[in-house]
Amino acid sequence: MIKNDIYSVFDINGFRLGLFAYEKMNEIHTFGSNCLPSIEVETIDILKNKISGLEICFPLSQIGKNWVVEIVDTESNHIEITTPIR
Repeated sequence: MIKNDIYSVFDINGFRLGLFAYEKMNEIHTFGSNCLPSIEVETIDILKNKISGLEICFPLSQIGKNWVVEIVDTESNHIEITTPIR
């Protein structure tokens, strides 16, 4: 488990769920009240396949040791998807 004021990761029966505190990074957020769900996939190829054809609101970018992208789901929620840089 990783936990700090900006980003926390929880292991739920082998499923990693990350939460990002957008306010602490001065990022604009339009839905919800306090966090951005973040899901990790195994590789950059899987990540690119998952986002193909989806609305992207934060472009695929390197942040620290990860590739990060933010998508908009069918209900206008923002979801972050990450993968480690290998």
